[in-house]
Amino acid sequence: MKAHLSYDATDLIFRLLFSLIFLGLGMEHIFSDELIQGMMPEWIGNKRTASVIAGVVLLTGGSCVAAGYKVHQAAALLGGFLVAVTLAVHLPELFQTPAGLPADWAWLWELYQRSNF
Repeated sequence: MKAHLSYDATDLIFRLLFSLIFLGLGMEHIFSDELIQGMMPEWIGNKRTASVIAGVVLLTGGSCVAAGYKVHQAAALLGGFLVAVTLAVHLPELFQTPAGLPADWAWLWELYQRSNF
């Protein structure tokens, strides 16, 4: 006897798994963002506000995708957010190391920025 998952079940599983990263990062940006704030570039003024706004965007998009509500708009929101953050934050950081970072940790910073880019 062969077991089959319905299209609806596989769609739900995919949406839940896909949205987990956005939900997790959104929660981290809102509730535990000390490390995130420390990695933000100096040109970002109020880092806590920026972190909360990013968290709200991530949670909104991730929740909508998970729930199957306006999935195309939610995906566009998340995609636009990722492109903006990649170009504004991660691309410039590929070419510099934060002041005060020990030299033996520079490789980790570079790896982090390349993986996020």
